[in-house]
Amino acid sequence: MIGNWSSWKKFPNAERGEHVEAPIGPGIYEVRHISTGDLAAFDASGNVAHALSSLRRKKPTWTKLFGIGGGGTSQDKDLEYRTCAASSLSEAKTMVQALLGRRQVYWRRSAPQANLAGSI
Repeated sequence: MIGNWSSWKKFPNAERGEHVEAPIGPGIYEVRHISTGDLAAFDASGNVAHALSSLRRKKPTWTKLFGIGGGGTSQDKDLEYRTCAASSLSEAKTMVQALLGRRQVYWRRSAPQANLAGSI
């Protein structure tokens, strides 16, 4: 069974000994830019805490995912995450596909309205 989404949390500062607060088990994670709300990462994982921590440890992956150059410390502060626990990895993957489908429907429905608003 899928749980509820956590509240949005800023990424912890590992240099100060802070830790990611996420399920140590299957679930979904979403990462976004605080300033714009743009989605930076979204996926299912068998261990959500490990997946989010891995993003922070592997600078090349982090740089690739979020377009951060160099150390990226100032832009790291612009990222926040939320999580949702699941009972299994397959359930989490199914939920990711369902959520992606909902987003596509939303964007298809809002696209004509955006075009109309732009022409007025």
